[in-house]
Amino acid sequence: MGGIEEKQPTGSGRPTSRDVARLAGVSHTAVSFVFNGRAEGNLSPATQERIRRAAAELGYRPDPVARGLRRRRTAVIGLVTDEIASSPFAGRLLRGAMETAWDSEHLVLTIDSGGDPAKEDAAVAELLDRRVDGIIYAAMSLRRVRVPEGLHRTHSVLANCLPEDDSLPAVIPAERAGGRTAARLLLDEGHRRVAMVGGQDDIASVDRLRGFRDALRAEGITVPKEWVVRSGGEVTGGYEGALHVLDGVPADRRPTGIFCYNDRVAAGVLHAATRLGIAVPGELSVVGYDDQEHMAEFLTPPLTTVALPHRAMGEAAARLVLDSIDTGRTPPATVRRLACPVISRASVGPAPSR
Repeated sequence: MGGIEEKQPTGSGRPTSRDVARLAGVSHTAVSFVFNGRAEGNLSPATQERIRRAAAELGYRPDPVARGLRRRRTAVIGLVTDEIASSPFAGRLLRGAMETAWDSEHLVLTIDSGGDPAKEDAAVAELLDRRVDGIIYAAMSLRRVRVPEGLHRTHSVLANCLPEDDSLPAVIPAERAGGRTAARLLLDEGHRRVAMVGGQDDIASVDRLRGFRDALRAEGITVPKEWVVRSGGEVTGGYEGALHVLDGVPADRRPTGIFCYNDRVAAGVLHAATRLGIAVPGELSVVGYDDQEHMAEFLTPPLTTVALPHRAMGEAAARLVLDSIDTGRTPPATVRRLACPVISRASVGPAPSR
């Protein structure tokens, strides 16, 4: 009735549940009830509190292996991702997942596949062999992904990516809404001549541009074709794209606002503006995207940007997995889109009065 007893090596000094029972003046079964989640209805609040105080005084922690055997769980969630080591955003997603899991007494075991499909399959198989309670599969850039087969054998959720076969639930940024948000930052300051620089034909680029155009269309504004410059996602692309729309163009005919695909592109735009003698934000407002750590706030001027919700994605994905574990039900294969918040700094100002 009391569950599995923790076996301690002789002389280990680690307190056991029987030590807690003796100090609290209760039965060993009562201690088991408290730490197995069965105290409600079996023990009074006062008794529960006395047991927890005794455990804290002794420094007692339940044996996770024994507890896992009782619950037929390991209290571990696997997280497989493609590029933890190289992505500036990986830490945020990982922290969100790990802290959410920790709050539910789970640990997160992380494996970086380097984007190799064979390694992904092997990583998932290894996690399943270790009997993890569920798996989060995360990508560090939004894209459609091949789903490792093993993910269908446990409670699994995708983070920052979409399954090619639409077979699993996914948590991703609301990129189209983020594009609308970026446009509104400029529109609300009176800008009507606005351009977009950077990006390619990936999901994020397409959705951000759609949202950007949605907001402008609602104001009766059409972006000239030559003011949408697909120049990639790096600083050089931003620099070259900005020159394309600004260099040699009279002040009353060039854009007064530029929405950039990401913060690296925005850094290139700011560099081009400096070279051309265009003041930011006095003559040109610049909006970035991502809120890249150690970069956006240190540009000159500090960059107003739309942040990707990496931490929130980690939290939401972990919560979906934990809820699925608790209920024993697989969540529907739906897509949850999380808002991209604005980080206001100094690169956006009122439109010039000309």
